[in-house]
Order: sequence, then structure tokens, then C-alpha cells
Amino acid sequence: MPAVFEIPEQRSSARDSSHEKEPISGTGKTKMSETQTTDNKAFIIEEELKKLPPAPGVYIMHDDHDEILYVGKAVSLKNRVRQYFQKSQQGKRGPKIDYMISRIDHFEYIVTDTELEALVLENNLIKEHRPKYNTMLTDDKTYPYIKVTLNEIYPRIVIARKLKKDNARYFGPYSNAGAVRDTIDLARKAFHIRPCDKAVEAGKTEACLYYHIGQCGAPCRGLISAEAYREQVGKALRFLDGHVEEVIADLTDNMMKAAEALDYEEAARCRDLIESVRQIGEKQKITGTDGEDRDVLAVAVNHDPGVLEKDAVVQVFCVRDGKLIGREHFYLNAEDCSSPAALLSDFIVQYYGGTPFVPKELLLPCELPDSELIAAYLTSRRGSKVTLRVPQKGMKEKLVEMAYENAVTVLSRDRERLKREESRTAGAARKLAELLGVPSAERLEAYDISNISGYESVGSMVVFENGRPRKNDYRKFRIKSVIGPNDYASLEEVLTRRFERALSGSEGFERLPDVIMMDGGRGQVNIALGVLDKLGLSIPVCGMVKDDFHHTRGLYYNNKELAVDRSGDVFHMITRLQDEAHRFAIEYHRLLRSKGQVRSILDDIPDIGKERRRALMKHFGTIEAIRGADLETLKAVPSMNEKAARSVLAFFREKEGKKETHL
Repeated sequence: MPAVFEIPEQRSSARDSSHEKEPISGTGKTKMSETQTTDNKAFIIEEELKKLPPAPGVYIMHDDHDEILYVGKAVSLKNRVRQYFQKSQQGKRGPKIDYMISRIDHFEYIVTDTELEALVLENNLIKEHRPKYNTMLTDDKTYPYIKVTLNEIYPRIVIARKLKKDNARYFGPYSNAGAVRDTIDLARKAFHIRPCDKAVEAGKTEACLYYHIGQCGAPCRGLISAEAYREQVGKALRFLDGHVEEVIADLTDNMMKAAEALDYEEAARCRDLIESVRQIGEKQKITGTDGEDRDVLAVAVNHDPGVLEKDAVVQVFCVRDGKLIGREHFYLNAEDCSSPAALLSDFIVQYYGGTPFVPKELLLPCELPDSELIAAYLTSRRGSKVTLRVPQKGMKEKLVEMAYENAVTVLSRDRERLKREESRTAGAARKLAELLGVPSAERLEAYDISNISGYESVGSMVVFENGRPRKNDYRKFRIKSVIGPNDYASLEEVLTRRFERALSGSEGFERLPDVIMMDGGRGQVNIALGVLDKLGLSIPVCGMVKDDFHHTRGLYYNNKELAVDRSGDVFHMITRLQDEAHRFAIEYHRLLRSKGQVRSILDDIPDIGKERRRALMKHFGTIEAIRGADLETLKAVPSMNEKAARSVLAFFREKEGKKETHL
């Protein structure tokens, strides 16, 4: 199997992005980084279109925030993806599609062996990511399987839409439901498999019509033994497993005889059955039938003569519930690429040491030198047994080969771009750590506040890991304790809630940042340091200082401002981080405003909900009338009680007191 051999130097492919998994540490002999970035300079669409392979596969379109816009399949990726960007097609596809294309910032693709695999993978990815511009099925149906009910004494062959762990044997999925039904019908007739699920009642009543026309052995009447019936089922399993030559030969013979006898209807029926059998016999490996979680790994190594630094790419296919739902690839710059197996061992320890999820099984291209030790380590991380397997045949072996082919594609076509992206992402994070003099800046958290005159104040927390957004870890905060436009107090509330949840072990908050990046200078930094000191935490806090035009100027750390090269990767990374925190806060604030366009001062009164607000306005007509009402009048309003009435009185008295104080 070619999964770890060296490849000659070539040039460049399209961008690959991760699926929100934890990134790798950049420490140690092997430096790694995910290849996704939000920097447009690293992905030039015109250049990447030239590198597309003329092979079947799936393409994934992203916008500039790395959201997935569209997932599609192609017989030839080179021809299909290029069509999106041809000027001659503009205006012919409709305004919606033209608008989607205008939003495309970058794309990625996965090469498959057949169009069928591309079709099934497209279906998996659409259901997993639900892209905005894909047509979504509301009934959540999927492609059909052929199911052999081996959990029954007398198994049946039926069509199934979902995989279940019921000891049955599944084949598929298949893209043509008609071909599945034809094949099931043929298998039942050819191997005398019962079509019904009647209970076995030996000696009772007559056998059904299927027995009399020679299409069933009538196990429900005890006319065939379980052993003889199971032998027929075994033949059917071989047929469904792809050994279809004998059946196709028989059907071809019948078709020719029918044609000679001028029975063209029967000849056409045999012809259609042959096509259905061939479609069922076509293998695909995008979806397994065991429903397990596993990762498939392969490494491609490039030895460029005359270059001291050697390159490699590790490809990780993510299989969840038996379905291939995504992939990641990682660029490696290692001192020694002479042993791909050792390289893969180092990668696995670093990668799964930082990710919260460890699958049940890893499929690998070769045996690792310390496989038992690594398996024990992964088992301790997962909390249950993890198996490292090197498949030698079957669909699993084909899946490893496909991962290797994609790694080769990435490495051979994308070497220079991967290096640039690594410099802009993980490389920038390392340079930031050096600039601040801290051990690591792998995980950065930035905070921002958004409000309009104190109305609907919200806070945002965005996370960058290895210099790229980790959107699964973004968090929104609705300000609860602060009244009015007080950004410092709002920041204090947000930070306190965030790190109190971390200390209590709340899910999604347990991982602490390497550096906290505040949107501002001394004031914001001191707020964060005060919160950390109160909670007994020690985390470096850095301010992102802005100039008079609200643009990033530099960094504020340890009571002094640090100059940052405006043309360097560190400056661009912190600018992206600052812009992302601002964007995320504003989007949340807009969302809340859109939900609360119809707003009343009564919404701010404790114990007054929508029903009581409507009742008060219906009874009094105006806010001024409510303000002037006494306790007994308020209590008499439908749905009100004494507690709610006193809340109304207290609220307006407090308002009057504040007004008098200001006067």
C-alpha cells in the first residue's frame, strides 16, 4: 500500500479547512499547523482554479468568515468548480446563485475514486453542515441500504434507510433506490429468500403463492430446514457482497434467448436487471455499515534535494457514526522525514493530546514503532479502549489509500501556500509569544462590548487557536448587572462570569487561554487583571491599543506599549482577532435589537412579563397613567398581584429619585 512513500516535488491545490477540532501544539521537533486561515492573500481563487484535478470528488465553498456556503459533487472537479467563476455564466444562474458566488472567499475539495462516492460524501456533508445554499431535505431521509436480517432464524432481504446496531448485515448506501428494489427482488427470486415476516408454524395451512411459483422455500410452514435456508442466504450474501459475475452471466444469457425468441419485453427486463446488479456491485467506501467513530490517517512526505527542511502533510479523515463527514490536513516541517511511521507517531501524540475527542479506532497506513504505548495513551485519554489498526484489504484499506491520495494532492500542489498560511497563523502565534515573553500564545481569547446608550448591552468572547478562529468556542454574554453604557463594568461582569464557569468546570468554559487579549489599553487590561486576581488566576493579559481612527496601533503589556510591525504576521493576526471580537459582539447586539424592536419601559420592571405588560397598557392606556396609579389600583388589574404591583411602584419611584438627583 502506497500510504507512506515519498513523492516527487510538484506544485500547489485548493484550500483545506478543519472541522472545528482542537489544533496541535506547535512545540517539539515537529512543527504543525492547520492550513486554514482567514487571510485572503493566502488563497487566490484564479491561481487555485488552475490546480484543480480532473477527478471526481466533492467541493466545499466558504465565505470570508469560513462559513460553509455550498457543498457540491463533481465528475471532474477541474471542470465543475471552474464553471462557478466564468464571467459568461453571470446573470444566467439567477440572482441567488450569483450572490452566493460573490460571497465565495475560498474553496476546498476532497478527491474520491468514483462519482458514486462523491454523491454519498456530498449527502453526508450536507446533512452534517447544513449549508445555506444547499437544498435541504426536511424529512431527514438518506440513501437506501440493503439489509439482510441475520438476527432472524430465517433471514429476509429488505430495504432500509438507517443503520442500526441490530446484528443485521447492511450493504450500501446506494444512490439509486430503484436499482436497490430491483436487486432485492432479484436476490429473493434467485436464492429463494422469503419476502414476508410470518411466524414459523410448521404443518399449518397451505404455503403461499411464492412457494408454488418456486420463489420461496416456505420456511413459515416448515418446508425447508434452517440449515438449508441459511445456505441460500450465504449465497445471497456473496451476491450482495459484489460477486455478481454468475448472476450477470445468467441474466445476459436469458436476455439473448428472449431477444432471439422476439420476446423484447422480457429482454428489456433482463437488460434493466443487469444494469441494476452492476450498480449494486459498485463499491463505495464513504459510508461504513458498522456505525463506528474512527479517524483515518495517512502521511505524504516530500524530499526536495538541496533543501534542509523536509515537508510532509498528514491527512485525517473524520468518520462519525460510520459516515465520512469531514477531513483535516496538517502541514509538518520536521528535521527528520526518513521514517514516516515515526513522523505519524509524533503527530498522533501531539494531535490527540490536545483534542477533546478521541475516536474508538484509528486506521493507519503502517505499523507504528511504539503502537502499544500510543494505544494505551489514547485509551487513557478516551476512557475506553482505542484500537490502532492497519487494514490490509476491504473498504477500510481503500479508505486509507484515499486519505493518502488526498495528502499527496495537498502536499504536491500546496507546499508554498501551506508555508505562507502556517506563517500567518501558527507562526504568528509563536511570534506573539516571543514578543510578549510568554511560554505560549496558542490559544487567545478576545472580549468586546456592544450596546446603544446602554440598551441591550452584550459581551462577546472569541477564540483564536494557532492563529485561526475556533468558532465552536465563541461565547455570547447578555449583560445582567450593569445599567447604562458602562463598558468597564460590563467587561468586568463578562470576565467574571467566564472564569467563574471555568473554575466550576462548566462545559465549554473549562479550557483557559494562554493570553487574554483586551480590546483597548490600560483601562481594559486593569479590569481583566482585577478579575483574575479576585479569582486567584494567573493569565497574561495584553491590550490591543487603537489609534485615533479606531485602527489597531500596538500592544499594551506589563504597563508599557509595545510597537508591532504593521506589515508583519503578528499585526495582521491581532487585527483579525480584534475585528472578529467586534463583529461577533455587534451581530449579537443586532439580533437582540431585532427581537426587541417593540419595547416598553415596563420590560425593565421585575415581575412584569408580556402578559402583565399587555394587561397594564390595556387598563391604563399610557405609561403616565401607570406611573400615577396607587397600589390598590395596580393590584386590581387582571393578572397582577401585590408583589407585581409593588415592583411597579418601586420602579417608578426609583426613576423619579434619579431624576431629582440629576436636577
